[in-house]
Amino acid sequence: MPAMHTTHATPDKDAIALLPAFERLGLQQIQLVSTALQARQAREQLLQHRAWGFDTESKPTFKVGEVSDGPHIVQLATADRAWVIQLHDPECRAVAAELLGHAGIVKAGFGLGDDRKRIIHKLGVDPADMLELNTVFRERGYRKDMGVKGAVAVLFNQRFIKSKKAATSNWANTQLTEAQLIYAANDAYAAFKVWEALSATELTRKN
Repeated sequence: MPAMHTTHATPDKDAIALLPAFERLGLQQIQLVSTALQARQAREQLLQHRAWGFDTESKPTFKVGEVSDGPHIVQLATADRAWVIQLHDPECRAVAAELLGHAGIVKAGFGLGDDRKRIIHKLGVDPADMLELNTVFRERGYRKDMGVKGAVAVLFNQRFIKSKKAATSNWANTQLTEAQLIYAANDAYAAFKVWEALSATELTRKN
């Protein structure tokens, strides 16, 4: 008999608000990458992993017709650490492009279509092995885009906290605030944890 496709509902905001908070990375687990040396160190460390949580941030646009020249930041995360790569320095841009173009390492995130276009335009590289996590959830019977908040609620029964103030802050600034670093790093970190949990359930299914 053909397999039945079960449809699952995505948790709403009110339900998510009642959940305990998702444990985020602290500043001590976040590496800001803004110099050539930091970029080379980040590359060496990141290439030791088989998957990264991935996201970007761009300076928001508020005027009609204004076009963003982002991304201004690329975030990559593993199981216990995140790197926030600023793209002002040419060496940082080169390393970010190299990492994103590196085949064989999964770059997992949410809503990556826009990120991909901006990266191609700004860094001149088409990211390899990008995994849109929303697609995975749709394949598993969730009707609409999950997003990081919904995914964390479904998989961990926890509430992922996102600061609206940080989200709409100026990501093109050369000096990022602690709030910006925590926001950016944890978007990528949560994506990694979601990928990790989905991968584990996939292995369980196969076995």
